[in-house]
Formats: sequence, structure tokens, C-alpha cells
Amino acid sequence: MSANYYVWYTVERDDAHELEQAVRSMQARLACRTGVVGRLLKRREAPDTWMEVYEKVTDPGAFEPALASLVDQYDIEVRLRDRRHTECFVEPAVSMAPHCAAKEV
Repeated sequence: MSANYYVWYTVERDDAHELEQAVRSMQARLACRTGVVGRLLKRREAPDTWMEVYEKVTDPGAFEPALASLVDQYDIEVRLRDRRHTECFVEPAVSMAPHCAAKEV
């Protein structure tokens, strides 16, 4: 089962350009180390709120420490207005049998 990670935080506007370059470099390095390609999103109505998205992580045990290490290496956390908030979601197993049963006419 794979996991999806959503990391959101608020940035300081005066450092946004340099921080974006650092986050994108960090994500590139993370992709090389783990095979997980991240995306960076910015909230439409509040562009100083950013979200990193990492989907289909098949080895959370390797991914989580690699992400934490690179966040430290690229000094991401120290440049933020507040801390990073990480949430992890998995897709539940779904049984289709009751919904797919043929109806008798």
C-alpha cells in the first residue's frame, strides 16, 4: 500500500524566491534518493501558504528520514513563518463485490 504526504506551511514573503529555489532543489535531490517526485503548490487566495505533495510513496520507512534530512540540509524549516505541518493519507482497500453483483431481471 502506498502513502501520500501533504506538507504545508507559511513562508515569509521577503524570502519567497530564494526559499522556492531551495525547496525545488530539495525536491530534486529527494527524487534522486527515493524515486518520489514532489510537487510544490501555492494557495490561490493566500500565495504565502505553500504545500509540498509527495504521492505514491511505497517505502515510507525510507522516505520520511530522507525528507527530514534534506529539509535540514537545505535549511527549509528555519526560513518559514511557522513550522511545517505533515499529513499522510493512504487509500483504504475497497471491496467491489456487493456493488458489482448482477441484478436478476
